[in-house]
Amino acid sequence: MPENREFKSSTFSMLMDIPKEALKVYNALNHSNYTDETALIMKKLEGGISLSMRNDASFVLYSDLNIYEHQSTYNPNMPLRGLFYYAELIKPDVVSRDLYSRRKIKIPLPHFVVFYNGTENRPAVEVQRLSDLFEKHVDNPELELVVTIYNINPGKNDALLSACSTLKEYTLFVEKVRSNVTEGIALGDAIHKAVDECIREHILEDFLRENRNEVEKSMAIDMTWEVREGLIRKEEREEGRLEGLMEGKSTERIHAIKNLIQKGQTKEFILELAYSEEEYETAKKRFDNTSHIS
Repeated sequence: MPENREFKSSTFSMLMDIPKEALKVYNALNHSNYTDETALIMKKLEGGISLSMRNDASFVLYSDLNIYEHQSTYNPNMPLRGLFYYAELIKPDVVSRDLYSRRKIKIPLPHFVVFYNGTENRPAVEVQRLSDLFEKHVDNPELELVVTIYNINPGKNDALLSACSTLKEYTLFVEKVRSNVTEGIALGDAIHKAVDECIREHILEDFLRENRNEVEKSMAIDMTWEVREGLIRKEEREEGRLEGLMEGKSTERIHAIKNLIQKGQTKEFILELAYSEEEYETAKKRFDNTSHIS
């Protein structure tokens, strides 16, 4: 069983733990030019909400709570995850306050962002809404949460990557690892080689020099998870195709039985042709319904 990627910080999470790098990403997203790293108040969910739910970065900057997550696999449930993240992140600041007070309790303004760099072809920018997950659609939901997903793969958001060296260099690092793996190099060696190349080419140079061992370990988990998820998606597509073929074959068999019934063949004769009792009853019901209508 592959190691759960949530037990260790991802490489992206490690990058976002550095206030200087998190501020670069914030500035690129918001077209700002803040330089005071000390203004960031990091708000990490250390233990996560569960083993499968842990955000990569969250920090308050001038009353705005920014919640960032990196994903290599598309997930349609990010607004629901964001709802949990936000509640858990503000809990320490409001748990001691009197929620029944006549005075308003101020909470930070949330912003939810996902950086996607998986191998599945996705749009440059996508928006997910919590209301899309409601069982019942309403035009004006009383509770809403919006997540913006930026595809940071090469050629998808070049303006954003050009404005943020952190995102651009992280993307280049991941691409180098993938390229090495595609060439048939073993995963561990592929990551090690990519780190060497990036340091030599001044890509995340300081970060990789200082955190090399942990980066290589976390990247191995990230890539193993990515491959695993890719195989799961492939299996799901194959299963769906197989189910479609089986459903089509089943429909053909029911139609054949119906034709035999129309020709006056008995149930005993039809079952001797290796059709099942269930198939016969289904075909008989459809035949009776058709006969009734006509």
